[in-house]
Amino acid sequence: MNWQPATPYNDLPDLPPRQQVETRAVLKAAIEARAALASLDQAARRITNPTVLINAIPLLEAQASSEIENIVTTADDLFRFAQDESSASNPATKETLNYRAALFAGVALIDARPLSSTTAVEVCTIIQGREMDVRSLSGTYIGNPATRAAIYTPPVGEQLIRDKLSNWQEFVHGSRGLDPLVTMAIAHYQFEAIHPFEDGNGRTGRIMNILMLISAGLITQPILYLSRYIIEKKDEYYRLLLEVTRDSHWEEWILFILQGVRTTALSTVSKIDHIQTLQDETLVTIRATTSAANADLLAVLFEQPYCRIANVKERCGVSRPTATNWLNALVQAGVLLDVKAGRERLFINTRFFELLTRPETAPQAEPTLF
Repeated sequence: MNWQPATPYNDLPDLPPRQQVETRAVLKAAIEARAALASLDQAARRITNPTVLINAIPLLEAQASSEIENIVTTADDLFRFAQDESSASNPATKETLNYRAALFAGVALIDARPLSSTTAVEVCTIIQGREMDVRSLSGTYIGNPATRAAIYTPPVGEQLIRDKLSNWQEFVHGSRGLDPLVTMAIAHYQFEAIHPFEDGNGRTGRIMNILMLISAGLITQPILYLSRYIIEKKDEYYRLLLEVTRDSHWEEWILFILQGVRTTALSTVSKIDHIQTLQDETLVTIRATTSAANADLLAVLFEQPYCRIANVKERCGVSRPTATNWLNALVQAGVLLDVKAGRERLFINTRFFELLTRPETAPQAEPTLF
């Protein structure tokens, strides 16, 4: 093994790994993770308004993925400024909203052409808010924040990095019959080990995970909230990354990612079920307290947990007084909370906000015999 923490890892092995990675344990975990993803995709298709998920889950994913990199903002700020990013004054909030924009841009990019290292460059550019390309200078390393001692030093040299990314891309698209989830786990390690950019590597790599799942047809929308799992197990995540580098311990790393996919998918299914129940209850209250006769008002209240009078006026095609009366009635009924935000009134769907931000518990896997 030629790896040393303080020495650029120019000998990072190309993919695929030389050892057998689809062990019995890995195959079992992959089957369970794929079943959970199928349940998630089915749940997303049956929800009354899929925009609810497409708006909310990527925003929560953006928050968690950014928090892994110590870019911390609140869900309250994110949802408040989600429809008007220019109004956000907190740099962390703006950077997290950039992550959401990069995720959606990535989905559009792979809809137009296959996922590639160019996709990663474009995604990282949006995350960082400036033009990015692969590193051309030395000096990048991952270190202990207290002692500044190197824990890992990625490869250096622009052409070497491009060659490593080319191999990564080839593996993603031609991984010799491996399960797509196993491919994703291996490719995620490799991307983080290459560490191709001066900044934004972790967030770009986690977006690549979602794009790989969409490319493989395992999910149809970017609604897998995988970064929450990673941040809850952050120390284990970094420990296992390092153990692949140091000791080629692929199995434990792959199992970690597969378990993350499974638990995240099933917890999101649970969240979707709760959202659907809350929507049904809210619709009953809307009909009992307002003259709103269509589903547009319900859509406004659930596509974002924050709404304004103008949102209801435009979406429902009603006058401002009517929109105001409807929202006031729902405040009186306890559905919404009315708060002042400068010259505006914000109406918060509090139960929905709490439902989105609370953790969901995934059911335990049943034992499987081989």
